[in-house]
Amino acid sequence: MSWLEALILGFVQGLTEFLPVSSSGHLELGKAILGVNAKDSLSFSIVVHGATVLSTILVFWKDIMDLFKGLFKFQWNQETKYIAWIIVSMIPVMLVGVFFKDDVEALFNGNTVFVGTMLLFTSALLAFSHFAKKREKDIGFGRGFIIGIAQAMAVIPGISRSGSTIAIGLISGVKKENVAKFSFLMVLIPILGANFLDIIGGEMTSENSVGTTALIVGFVAAFLSGWAACKWMVNIVKKGKLIWFAVYCFIVGILGIVLG
Repeated sequence: MSWLEALILGFVQGLTEFLPVSSSGHLELGKAILGVNAKDSLSFSIVVHGATVLSTILVFWKDIMDLFKGLFKFQWNQETKYIAWIIVSMIPVMLVGVFFKDDVEALFNGNTVFVGTMLLFTSALLAFSHFAKKREKDIGFGRGFIIGIAQAMAVIPGISRSGSTIAIGLISGVKKENVAKFSFLMVLIPILGANFLDIIGGEMTSENSVGTTALIVGFVAAFLSGWAACKWMVNIVKKGKLIWFAVYCFIVGILGIVLG
């Protein structure tokens, strides 16, 4: 992988991780267009996902610190409840990671027809959330678990993690002001955990075509674009502009199917 390909793919990953358009789907489409071997670039995917986690931590640093301060008061306060909701939301994706890891990894094979089809599903979900009745409910354990199921579904390339979790949150009645932050915070531990398991499993040290320069360039590109997209996405959800991403996913989905 050249440094230019790494720059492009890193930028795509960082930007689409937070926008409701499926980062994994765009990364697979990008690899197919650039001719990058999907299997040999696994270490690159690990690095750029790690970069987007760091950008999330930067954007929500104050919120994260407030949660920990509340947690270490050792009281059943709002911060402790919020962390408990996040833990509950992680259960579905953890089950998928434990029991279906190999099946999920097999989907990342450059099949643009499949990715395009899943992007059409993301488009439909975003459109449905746009027309769903808006309510002012808190997250809670039940809605947290349902949003977690949406996150588990998003391990499939083409189904947007942020798009599906935010859409399901809105459909279930969570306040717009709360759903985006919860969507971004709930993914931190699963991504960090998955990256850690891949690293200790030898994925980062196995022979592949991705050089050190490409990894560094991809990391920086993903971090900077992820930071910008994360801040942008929070404002987009507040203003209720998700319908335009539904249109975008529909167009890209059709292009992915045609490309395949």
